[in-house]
Amino acid sequence: MDLYGIRSCDTCRKAVRALEAAGHAVRFHDVRAEPLARGVLAEFHAAFGAELVNRRSTTWRGLPEAARTADPLTLLGAHPAVMKRPVIRAG
Repeated sequence: MDLYGIRSCDTCRKAVRALEAAGHAVRFHDVRAEPLARGVLAEFHAAFGAELVNRRSTTWRGLPEAARTADPLTLLGAHPAVMKRPVIRAG
């Protein structure tokens, strides 16, 4: 099972602990340390749509309007902390 998030995120850490406690082997992918390929972002965007972008995040609030209206895949590639997390993919 792959979990995509940010290592310092409390929600991501809780998700890893819960999945491991349930007996799942979790591979953690820190999207800030290892930015996601555009194809992976496109897969997530196809699954979650606009909900993939966390419009309540501190990073989002600090972005200029031009960045906020950019293509979501470009935005997430440039600012991975804007992704709602964790994203969990079975596999």
